[in-house]
Amino acid sequence: MKQIEVIGLGAGDLEQLPLGIYRKLIKTQQPVYARTLDHPVIKALEAEGVSFISFDQLYEEEEQFGMVYERITEKLIEAAKTSGNTVIYAVPGHPMLAEKTVQLLLEQYETAVSIAGGQSYLDDLFTAMKIDPIEGFQFVDGTDFKRNQLNLRNHLFVCQVYDTFIASEIKLTLLEDLPPDYEIYIVEAAGSSAEKIEKVPLEELDHRMEISNLTTLYIPPAPEGYLHHTFPFLREVMAILRGPDGCPWDKKQTHESLRYHTIEEVYELIEAIDEEDDNHIVEELGDLLMHILLHSQIGEDNGYFTIDDVIQSISDKMIYRHPHVFSTTVADTEEAVLQNWEELKKQEKGKERESILDGIPAHLPSLAKAYKLTSKAGKVGFEWGQVEEVWEKLKEEINEVIEAVEEKEFTDVEEELGDVLFVLANISRYYKVNPEVALERANRKFVSRFQYIEEKLKENQQTPKTASLQEMDAYWEEAKKK
Repeated sequence: MKQIEVIGLGAGDLEQLPLGIYRKLIKTQQPVYARTLDHPVIKALEAEGVSFISFDQLYEEEEQFGMVYERITEKLIEAAKTSGNTVIYAVPGHPMLAEKTVQLLLEQYETAVSIAGGQSYLDDLFTAMKIDPIEGFQFVDGTDFKRNQLNLRNHLFVCQVYDTFIASEIKLTLLEDLPPDYEIYIVEAAGSSAEKIEKVPLEELDHRMEISNLTTLYIPPAPEGYLHHTFPFLREVMAILRGPDGCPWDKKQTHESLRYHTIEEVYELIEAIDEEDDNHIVEELGDLLMHILLHSQIGEDNGYFTIDDVIQSISDKMIYRHPHVFSTTVADTEEAVLQNWEELKKQEKGKERESILDGIPAHLPSLAKAYKLTSKAGKVGFEWGQVEEVWEKLKEEINEVIEAVEEKEFTDVEEELGDVLFVLANISRYYKVNPEVALERANRKFVSRFQYIEEKLKENQQTPKTASLQEMDAYWEEAKKK
C-alpha cells in the first residue's frame, strides 16, 4: 500500500530539529511536499540542497481554510498513488498539533500514513511565558475561534493566526468578555534564537501583530472580577449562597417556599416587556434566571437533580421538537410547526392523555386557564364557526348577568359573570390576544390614570375623598390625553 510519511519541522530554527529527522530530510532524493515554505527550517534545508514542493498557492486560490486543507490532502493522496516511493510531507511544529491536513490524512483509507514526530512548540510556549500547564490551559485554532468554546479562566493559546482579518475576528470575540485594555501577548518563534514576546492591549491586537506561521497569541487567565457576566460564575454564586457560610434566607428556601416568589418574577418581567424598557427587561430576566438557578441548587443540595439536568432536559426537548431544524422534517409555516410540536408532545408522553384538556397547570390564573381550555378544545374542532357567533354569545351572557342582578340572585350573578369572562377569553383567542396580558395592561393603565388624578388633586390641596366625581372625571380625561 502506498504511504505518506508526515514529518514535523518543529517550532523554530534548524537547531530544534531532531537529528534523525534532519538526516532523513538531507538524504532524501525526491522533493519533499510542504504545507508552506514560510518556515526557517525549510530555508535552512534548501540551503543544504533539499528540494520542496509547497502548497502556498492554494491559500491564494481558496477563500476558506477548510477547502485549502481538503485540496492539500487530495493532492498528497494522488502523489502517493503515482509515486514509486513514500511521499514525505513536512508541516510546521508537530504533525499532531493543530494540523488539520494531518487529521484529514489519518481519516482516509486510500493510503497509509505514518508520523515521524517533530518538536511541538507547546513546551517552548510554556517556557517562554513561564507558566505550568498543570494550572489548566486551552489551545485553540485561530481560524475556528468560537466564544462558546473558550474557558477564560485557563491559560489560552491561539495558533494559526494567519492574517490581520483572523486577528481582528479574535479581538472582537474576546472583547465580548474582556475589556479593551486587557493585556495579551504576541509570541513569535518561541524557543528559537528569534524568539520575540510583545505585550499589547487587546484592542490593539490587529494593529500591532506581525503575521507569520510562528506566531501564537497568549491570553492570560481572566481574574474573577472580569467574569461576573458568565453562567459558571452565577452558578458558583448560587452554590455559595446555599453553602455552609451562605445566606440564612437562601439556605432556608425550598421549592415550595419559592413558588409564589417565582410567579411574581414572571409578572414583573411581563411588566418590563410591556413598558418596552430594555434595562428593566434585563434586570427582571436576571431575577428569573436567579430563581431557576436557586431551584436547581436546591435540587442539587437534596441530591435529586442539578442545573446540568435542567439544561440537558430543555436542550434535548428543543432538538426533538424541532426536527424541521435539526433533522429532515419539512415545516414551512407556523401552523405546520405547531402541529408537529403537538404530535411530538404526544409521543413524548408515551401514551394518550385521558382528556384533551389534561396538562393545563392547576395553579394557572383563571383567565389564562380559560384561554388554554378553549385553545385545546378548538384544536380538535370544538370551535365556533365564525367569531361573530362568539360576540353573539357574549351579548347573551351579559343579558343573563343583568337578569340575575335584577332578580337579586347573587349566586347566579357570580356564575353568569364567570360565563362572560370565559367568553371574553375565547374571543381574545380569535384575535391572538392573551387575555391575562391584556387585563394586566388595563390594570396598569387604570393605576397610571388614577395616580394622575391623585397628583392633580394634591396640587389643589384635595384628596379623592374630598373631590367631586366631576373633578376626578376631568382629570381622568386629561390623563387619557397624556
